[in-house]
This record gives sequence, C-alpha cells and structure tokens, in this order.
Amino acid sequence: MPDKTKYSEEELVMLLQGQDQAAFSYLYDNYASALNGVISRMVEEQQLAEDILQEAFLKIWNNFKQYDSSKGRLFTWMINITRNLTIDTLRSKGYKKQKKISQDENSVSNYQDKTLSPDRFDSMGIRKQLLNLKPDQKVIIDLAYFNGYTQEEISKEMGIPLGTVKTRMRSAIMELRKILQYN
Repeated sequence: MPDKTKYSEEELVMLLQGQDQAAFSYLYDNYASALNGVISRMVEEQQLAEDILQEAFLKIWNNFKQYDSSKGRLFTWMINITRNLTIDTLRSKGYKKQKKISQDENSVSNYQDKTLSPDRFDSMGIRKQLLNLKPDQKVIIDLAYFNGYTQEEISKEMGIPLGTVKTRMRSAIMELRKILQYN
C-alpha cells in the first residue's frame, strides 16, 4: 500500500495485524498523546508516565493479533491496555518500594527551617543526634545533608555500591526519626 497521511480504522487494523511498521508509527503519532493523558491522570511522575506509555505501545504491538474489532473500537482497546498497565504498575511491589524509599530519603531534606544559618539542620539538633548513629550511617548523612553530596557522589567518594548508599541512608533516616520522636 502507498504511504498515506490518514488511515481509516479498518485499514489501520488490517495493516497492524500484518505487523506493518509504518502503520504502527502512524498509530503512535496519532494516539500517543491521548494515551499519555490517560496515564498522566493516574501517575504524577513524568518519567514513570513516559515509561508506561512506551510499555503500553510495546504491549499493543506484541498483542495486536488479539484485537477483535467486533468487541469494540481500536482506541477503546488501546485505552484499556494502557489503563490496566498503569494500574498494574502502581500496584507493583517494585513501584511501592521505590516510592517508600524516595519518601524516606526526602523526609529530612523536606524540613524547612527559615533561619539563615549555614548549618540550618542544627535547629532540629540533627548534628548532635548523628552521634547516635552507626559510623557508616553518620558519614552518609553528613555527606548528603551537610555537604550536599548526591547518592552517586557518596557512592564514588566512599567506594561502595549505590544500592548500599541508598540502604544505609534509608536506615539512617529511619533511625533519626526514632531518635527525634523521643527527644
């Protein structure tokens, strides 16, 4: 078939069932923004929404032979795949775990002290409370929150894997929370 700028739904379905890549490009160009809108209403993080959109189109491509036009329109079928994939992603253990780690990592940095002192966390007594942490936790918190290092920089500085940095930081923050609750 010659290249077209527009396909009817029947033509598009026929070409997609034949695994036509030009038709798939057309499908992506014409439906990606609508499907992204569905995802964005459910997911706040832009990067995660883009990942889900990419995975949705991959799933549409790989499962297109299962599409049955007698059961509904193409767009409705694609929305259902996208919505279900988004829900599955949000319910997954990996997503929940990453979300919890992110919240824990940010909990100390979200404290907003209005003083202008260079060591603004001292008003909470964090420096003093660091003495109660394990030495490896103390170093990580000190580098991250008082010296402004990223987790990647801490990993390189200390010569330990990034995952170890994240684990130690998370446990240190949890320990600091306990300490600060009892003081």
